[in-house]
Formats: sequence, C-alpha cells, structure tokens
Amino acid sequence: MAELMLFRREAGGRDVELPGSTVALEVELQRRVEAGLDAMLGIRFLATEYPTGPWHRGRIDTLGLDENGTPVVIEFKKGYDSGVLSQAVSYLSWLESAHHEFEALVRGVLGAEAAESVDWRRPRMVCIAAGFSYHDRVAVQRLPERIDLVRYRVFDGDLLSLLLVDSSPGSANAASSRRNRERDTAAVSVPSVPVPSTPSGAGLVPACLRDLYSELDDALTAWGEVEVALLRHYIAYRLLVNVASVIFRPKHAAILVYLRLDPDTVALEQGFTRDMRGIGHLGTGDLEVRLASAADLEKAAPLIRRAFEAA
Repeated sequence: MAELMLFRREAGGRDVELPGSTVALEVELQRRVEAGLDAMLGIRFLATEYPTGPWHRGRIDTLGLDENGTPVVIEFKKGYDSGVLSQAVSYLSWLESAHHEFEALVRGVLGAEAAESVDWRRPRMVCIAAGFSYHDRVAVQRLPERIDLVRYRVFDGDLLSLLLVDSSPGSANAASSRRNRERDTAAVSVPSVPVPSTPSGAGLVPACLRDLYSELDDALTAWGEVEVALLRHYIAYRLLVNVASVIFRPKHAAILVYLRLDPDTVALEQGFTRDMRGIGHLGTGDLEVRLASAADLEKAAPLIRRAFEAA
C-alpha cells in the first residue's frame, strides 16, 4: 500500500514526522472534500446524499461532473471497508440507467451547456477511504468499470492528504447515447494516421505532428501512473486531476499543451507560452504551451515537470 509521509521542520533544523490519522465521523471527510471538490479532484459538485430509488435502494454520497464532462460517483469510508467496490458497481449501474435524470440534475446545477456536453462513455467512480485491501486493488484491475481508489489521511494543522493508490481506466460503454456517437463522428475533422504505440491506445494524430506527439507523449507519461484519456476534442493526461491537455493544430504544424500550472509563476514568452485565464479554450489548464519542434518540447520540459510535481 502506498504511504504518504509528512514532516515538519522544527527549530534547529530537525525534521519531525507528522502522525496521520483518520476522521472520527465519515461525514466530516465528505463535507470537507465536497467543499473543495474542484480543487482537490477536478470535479464540479452536483449533489450530496442523492437517492437512487427503490430498485437500487441507496444514497450516493456525492455526485459530480469532472473537468472532462464525465459523470462521477464518489463514496467515502472513514476506515477500511471491503464492501466499497460492490457499492461502487451498484451505483454505476444506477447511473447507467439514469442518463436523463443525471443530465437534468447537471442542467439545474451547472446549466444547459454542461448538460449537453456530458460524456457517457466511461462513467467514473471515486472511492475515498482510509485504505484498501490487496483484494480490492486486484478487483479494480479486473472490473470493466472506471474506478479510482483514493487513500486519505488527516494531519496536525488541519492538513488533509489524498493519494491515488490504484485506478482502472475502464472500458468504453457500448451503450453510450446516440448523441455522443454523433458528436464523436463530427469531431473527426483533420487528416490523421494511427499511432498504435502511444499509451492513448491507437489514438489518431495528424501525420505532420506524429513524431513530435510521440516525444511529447513520452514526456507526459514519465510521471508514474498517468492515465491518458482520448476525448472528443483533446487528449487528457491525468493523475487525480487533469495535469495536461493536448490539442493538435495541423494547419500551423503545432501542438498546444494546456498545463495545470499558475501562469503567474511562469515567465511568459510570446509565441511559446500564454496565460489562458479568462480565455475560452478546449481542454483544461491555465497555461498554454505551443510546441512546433523538438527544441520547443525541450524548453517546455521544466514546465511539464512542475505541473506533475504539483498535481
């Protein structure tokens, strides 16, 4: 099991480990994460303690929509609970049968545009608990559902840590809505060639950018268990949240990378980096990095490292 250790520098320069603990009440953890859901997990809050009706007979701790438009079910356990995966599968089953209900909820909370952009291909389950058994982690890799196992700890000084200990990307839902399939077809608008060797799973990239993207993909996946999600308009590289989004601009022979990095901490360079706060764009991330050559990618390497180290 992955462990996170925190240390405080004491007077005299000695480092002392902070003892981690769990919450006394599950609802304490739930309310705190819900209050910071977007910052902590890249998920927009929709509802708490949401009833699933008489057939599924339960209440979902938290419902949300992540930064890629994916429906998310979040379940909290203050301790170790071997039943969390069966609960996860049950609630994802409810979600599959409640497309219209979920989209109506999104429309009421986040607006019509968000409801129209819901992506039903890989609904996501996030389980946050004090820990998970070996069997839980094996089961996650065998299940077709998309499930993240997140371990939490609280520390002195009102500190909360969240650590992704295992994750399954899941399989695309064959029963995705007709509207999603039409959107996916319409999104393919540039001449492209397959790149079977990339971790994105035979993704499509413009031929003129194939070599540069292959190098970029290596740079973005060198940071541990990075999930690569091929979405309608961009490719997301994510840990608990999107760290980088990649968009192709074949007409300009360039790749745009949007990093989860504060532009105020970067010396912006005309034609290379740009502050995207307040500017609408595809993908997620406030810092745009424009790559047109291997030299650009080499220059961007420190920014990529900073983004992943901070995630």
